[in-house]
Amino acid sequence: MAAGEQYGAGPVGSRALMSLRVEKGYGSWSREYSPEYWPHEVGLDRLCKLQKGFLNKDSVQSVLENPAREQLVLLHLDEAGTEASNADATGGEPIFKDGKGIGRVTSGAYGYSVGMSLALGFVRDANPGDVVEVMVLGRPHRAVILEQPPFDPAGAILRG
Repeated sequence: MAAGEQYGAGPVGSRALMSLRVEKGYGSWSREYSPEYWPHEVGLDRLCKLQKGFLNKDSVQSVLENPAREQLVLLHLDEAGTEASNADATGGEPIFKDGKGIGRVTSGAYGYSVGMSLALGFVRDANPGDVVEVMVLGRPHRAVILEQPPFDPAGAILRG
């Protein structure tokens, strides 16, 4: 702890880490990343180097040639103009577009660094900029699918 003292570093809890992770749009194992989803469904296809050899390459290549079943997206839950509660999504909430169920939230938190209620989730047939609804505590919350994370979208802070 002494090494980080000059930077104000100190112990943090799991909810603080969740908030920071969601602000950056980072998934976590078992919530967003699991054997259930393929790399192109969670935005990790850029890490699959098909020009190199690896175990099960033919299967991965075959899957990547097909459209994603669902897409991992980052949502900004915007309470303006809705009958929203003062609560954030945490995971498991359904996502609707034009009254039709299109997905579910996997993680959510209030992003204190950016002042936004955010959620990660899997959706079908939706794109960045689309307005959807997330049911939080049984009440519809207007949400917008974000093109990029609100905190350090270019990764400049991470790279120093």
